[in-house]
Amino acid sequence: MDGGYGSVTIVHDARSPEDVFQDFCGRRSGIVKALTVEVEKFYKQCDPEKENLCLYGLPNGTWAVTLPADEVPPELPEPALGINFARDGMQEKDWLSLIAVHSDSWLLSVAFYFGARFGFDKKARERLFMMTSSLPTVFEVVSGGVNTQSKTANGSSKNKSGSKPPKRPNSDSKPQKQVQAKYEEENGGRGNGGDEDQAETICGACGEAYANGEFWICCDICETWFHGKCVRITPAKAEHIKHYKCPGCSNKRTRE
Repeated sequence: MDGGYGSVTIVHDARSPEDVFQDFCGRRSGIVKALTVEVEKFYKQCDPEKENLCLYGLPNGTWAVTLPADEVPPELPEPALGINFARDGMQEKDWLSLIAVHSDSWLLSVAFYFGARFGFDKKARERLFMMTSSLPTVFEVVSGGVNTQSKTANGSSKNKSGSKPPKRPNSDSKPQKQVQAKYEEENGGRGNGGDEDQAETICGACGEAYANGEFWICCDICETWFHGKCVRITPAKAEHIKHYKCPGCSNKRTRE
């Protein structure tokens, strides 16, 4: 079945936990974008004067703010209703965090709806739960609860002048954005701490972990790391940025 924001998009012959997890990741990625790097657009669409609106994450990694499904009962579990009504009555951070919590609940309900519909047994359900639990929640990403700072092997946070992972500058004489690219070039894409340290750095937009060879950029306001592609910053652009502000911090200051 297809069509509609809550539609079943998994083909009938693809019903493994891995297929459902792929659907989960796409929907989650869309919601994270709406509440972080595309928050200005999301904020404007949540007009309190409109009817009850919902935030839908779509399997292709995009999102939509729209009215709930007309079908009763709906084809899929529905996300929180009326997210727009509280927009102007709460602090923006609290409002976004509340939507994030409800979105986490919705994502899990959709995933396990598929699990029930496709007849997953205990082992398959456990597999699905383990995969969904391996990612930070939307709330953790939005509220800053995800450890986007790099860690050493013993778990202590590195400061901005640390040397691991490669996204950390070795010197205060250059912007972080430039040092990240140069450090990887000089060290063959590996930091002193190896892959274990790198994997603990989470993108504030998509929630995915760092991988060798990727270009990342750090916000100088909230100190959250992002894939360059997630915030549309290339290494060439970064060379000319003295102090980088992520879309969330830029939009927040615009409205204050």
